[in-house]
Amino acid sequence: MAKGGFPNFGGGGNMNNIMKQAQKFQKQMEDMQNELENKEFSATVGGGAVTAVVTGKKQIVDIKLKPEVVDPDDIEMLQDLILTACNEALKRAEEETAAEMKKLTGGLNIPGMF
Repeated sequence: MAKGGFPNFGGGGNMNNIMKQAQKFQKQMEDMQNELENKEFSATVGGGAVTAVVTGKKQIVDIKLKPEVVDPDDIEMLQDLILTACNEALKRAEEETAAEMKKLTGGLNIPGMF
């Protein structure tokens, strides 16, 4: 260890590099977050009967139903299909966000990032 200092930090040059890398990483994180928030994810269930579309902000923006799935005598099935499609679309958004984070962080576990 250097006298009165930390090892491997010989002067301010290394600290400047660390700060530049941190700023670059922060910019990449912001860009990725903006891209994912504006992206749409969809899931179709029931053999194409119900499609749900969500954003990376986890907001449902569209639900499509095939007319033949609307049966007044079986509303529960339609409700189940809608829930399943929405949950699957949200799951896809979450999985892609996690995969993109892993690429950016190199697998580092940074709590609270997303």
